[in-house]
Amino acid sequence: MEIKVEDKENLRIDKYLTIELEYSRSKIQKLIKDKKILVNNKEINNNYKVELGDVIKIIDTNTDSNSEIKPSDIKVDIIYEDDDLMVINKQSGLVVHPAPGNYQDTLVNALVSKHDLSNNGDRPGIVHRLDKDTSGLMLVAKNDYTHEKLAKMIQDKEVERYYLALVEGTFNHETGTIDAPIGRDSKNRERMCVTSVNSKKAITHFKVLKRYPKYTLIECKLETGRTHQIRVHMKYINHPVVNDPVYSKLVSDNDFGQLLHSYKIKFSHPRTKKILEFQVDPPKEFYEILNKVVAD
Repeated sequence: MEIKVEDKENLRIDKYLTIELEYSRSKIQKLIKDKKILVNNKEINNNYKVELGDVIKIIDTNTDSNSEIKPSDIKVDIIYEDDDLMVINKQSGLVVHPAPGNYQDTLVNALVSKHDLSNNGDRPGIVHRLDKDTSGLMLVAKNDYTHEKLAKMIQDKEVERYYLALVEGTFNHETGTIDAPIGRDSKNRERMCVTSVNSKKAITHFKVLKRYPKYTLIECKLETGRTHQIRVHMKYINHPVVNDPVYSKLVSDNDFGQLLHSYKIKFSHPRTKKILEFQVDPPKEFYEILNKVVAD
């Protein structure tokens, strides 16, 4: 795995990687001690402070046998595929890639046995992700050239991603922009929050699509792609996503998850430069919960 330092310069490398990765500081320090973290292909110590442009290479040789990516027989809805990439319509409830405690039955496990994927460590093919219970469109790279190009396009805001969300409450205005940095919640490591501490810039644009007496259906467009970004931003402005088990108190008895769906994506093909645009409707469970909560 390689990470290029693009912000947070002058931080100690163990602290920097704790923010960038979901590793504990003790694990980072052990990897440094074992010479499995290199900066610009050179060995460093825990006191090293990262600089802009540094390339950090992490050689995480996890000996847990469960960490091996094993094929899973999970049906994947492929909206588009060519020699370079796929556009996937991910179902709600499906984890995107293997991670500690969940090495099997992810989207990556479903893809590895049937498709060529780019080399990206334990996340082959994955250039961006969706939360487990967020459904909809996402890109998958089938080779390293495409992976590098797509990752750069996402970084440069050249991939347009649109989401549908049912949120609590009503808006007096038609559009809005939330520009608020997001970092991990210091009181609960499983949550993210708007904070100025160890955070990253996060921008979400939204517009009202339909109003209900106590709810609003909105379209969100991501300018950045932080963990839980839309869910955190809507909670921040007191309009949490309906049925969000982490950020909303309004959760139905349906275990479907938050009413958040990646419904449209538009980008220039990294090789052919042809403009590609795809759109998919939310799953039926999205509408079932929507109809139930607005009827109550």
